[in-house]
Amino acid sequence: MDVRTCLECGAKIRGRTDKKFCNDQCRNAYHNRLKNDKAVAVKKVNHILRHNRQVLRHLIPEEKGKTTLHRDKLTLEGFNFTYHTHTYTTRNNHTYVFCYEYGYLPLGNDMFMLVKREGGPG
Repeated sequence: MDVRTCLECGAKIRGRTDKKFCNDQCRNAYHNRLKNDKAVAVKKVNHILRHNRQVLRHLIPEEKGKTTLHRDKLTLEGFNFTYHTHTYTTRNNHTYVFCYEYGYLPLGNDMFMLVKREGGPG
């Protein structure tokens, strides 16, 4: 007969042959750890998205709702161009990149037009 051990603590398991944990505490700890490992990646991405949104919000004058600036200014503020929530392509085939309701349009020569879109995505 094979000796079965708990997936969480390694203790010897007694009882049913399909049992994987020695008790409920180990079963819960095991599944909580798995869930937490997956959630860490999501939390990291959400943190970057929130930071990108804050950078855009900070740089766009409230009274205008848009501005133009150089890529270096965004980079200096810690903006991460890899992460965004969605894109929007206009009829003129201009593609805006958004972090929630704040976005940017690459204009060329490392210049960007920053915008705030009322009403959110869609």
